[in-house]
Amino acid sequence: MSKNIDEISVFFPFYNEEANIKNTINTAQKTINKIAGKWEIIIVNDGSTDSTLKIANELAKKDSRIKVVNHKVNKGYGEALKSGFYNSKYAWITTTDGDGQFDFSEITKLWEKTDKAQVVIGYRMNRKDPFMRKFFGWGWTLLANIILGINVRDVDCAFKLVKKEVIEKIPRLESERGGMISPELLAKAHKGGFKIAQVGVHHYPRIKGHQTGADLKVIINSFADLLKLWKKLR
Repeated sequence: MSKNIDEISVFFPFYNEEANIKNTINTAQKTINKIAGKWEIIIVNDGSTDSTLKIANELAKKDSRIKVVNHKVNKGYGEALKSGFYNSKYAWITTTDGDGQFDFSEITKLWEKTDKAQVVIGYRMNRKDPFMRKFFGWGWTLLANIILGINVRDVDCAFKLVKKEVIEKIPRLESERGGMISPELLAKAHKGGFKIAQVGVHHYPRIKGHQTGADLKVIINSFADLLKLWKKLR
């Protein structure tokens, strides 16, 4: 595989992922070494109470291109993504979850779309989540498309590739909730005139650790936040 990416920042949000973090980072490191010139990997530890931070610091000591952004307390997925985006230094920024449900080597599929788009998002093919998570995800995507006019297949898929220029030029991201940060990013990018492309990515069952999110109260509050975002962007 030839190196066809000049420079890229890769970041992963982690919350209590001691069972997954080492494999996630090592796998990403092997892939990115093959396809990129300059690169960095950012580990965003979102207030983990297990050994995630300890392992993250050990990984960073082994390679200066790996750095750790630490939240002393858990701030939520939205805040973790913001820390990743705003601490990235290279021309392209990619992120996905660190729980092993995505194959990071598929970054090449997203990269192929960058000749036509400044934001490339994945959509999960044959999503390997419990029925209720898939049902809420379908409804959330439908609602976001109707309210924000973004027209995407999977609004909260974690696998994204974004040109740093987009992050620099759109209004600063504000969402703290995990369900809101992706619709906000896409809506602001769309409003800013940036092109959005989509590509199917494989999704795998979680083998280790536990999922967070999908709490009914969080979902209801996210719906309210979606309406607030629509009013703000009108």
